[in-house]
Amino acid sequence: MNKTKKLIPILLALTIVPAAAASSNLSLVAYSTPKPAMAKIIQAFQQTPAGKDVSFSQSYGPSTNQARAVSAGQPADLVFLSTGDDVNLLVDAGLVAPGYGIAADTVVVFAVRDGNPKHIKGWNDLLRPGVQVVTPNPFSSGSAKWNILAAYGAERRLGKTDKQATAYVQNLFKHVVSQDTSGSNATNTFLAGKGDVLLTYESEAINARLQGKNIQYVIPRQTMLIELPVAVLKKSSNKDAANTFIRFLKSPPAQRLFVQYGFRPVNKSVKNPYPSRPGMFKVDDNYIGGWRHADKVWFDPKSGRMVKIEQADGGPTSG
Repeated sequence: MNKTKKLIPILLALTIVPAAAASSNLSLVAYSTPKPAMAKIIQAFQQTPAGKDVSFSQSYGPSTNQARAVSAGQPADLVFLSTGDDVNLLVDAGLVAPGYGIAADTVVVFAVRDGNPKHIKGWNDLLRPGVQVVTPNPFSSGSAKWNILAAYGAERRLGKTDKQATAYVQNLFKHVVSQDTSGSNATNTFLAGKGDVLLTYESEAINARLQGKNIQYVIPRQTMLIELPVAVLKKSSNKDAANTFIRFLKSPPAQRLFVQYGFRPVNKSVKNPYPSRPGMFKVDDNYIGGWRHADKVWFDPKSGRMVKIEQADGGPTSG
């Protein structure tokens, strides 16, 4: 009888420990736009054998601010941010290994009022007298950085010099009437009636439509392909589960869910229903030079071009 009592705790330990080891909680820190898509993707992942015992803690907000929060100690197992610039911030802090995956793509578009009453089609239309532009704050929002580089890159694609393209961005910001902290907040400001055109992600505009918002958008002939990075934190205690989830993000089931929410798939086996543009370019193209170069030239908080442009127009100079 006494021997049986001594065996019971051992047997309990043998049954409980594997169950605890098999389950894990992933802390996801992400930018604001993909929140609805991620809810569906996480649900689909949890219905797979690999994800059935994985729970999630989720945080969404302006991309650069999210990266800064993780750098300052906010718990995270993986990040899904809107720019490689924000991931580089974590690489420089020693929190993420160099090199990262791309979960999905989108492009920069012009969201316009019903019927496009200002007849906005291309970048030059944004500089017409009386046209008011809404775009987020480049010191807190990844979307804002894409918008700025898209404006500059579009001019370079049209044959303009660095000086001429930079002057275009300077002129563009004389038309900017609102700079919210994130792309999603900028969308809310535009939908509330401010401005004639919103510079935003195609995925953000489509997501607003899915929520029943009356929003139309134009894809300019020259636009930027936005590659959205995902990375695992070095110190994550759930690296296996985090990497398994990232593999799922790139699988056809998750990529099809991304497409439903306005994102462009990175998995070539999944059909991309969204139109391409002949003038589409990337951040790695020569005249932009990749995120490291773009950050130094445009977004350095002390010497970047955007600090000077914002100072001249009375705009924000920090996040």
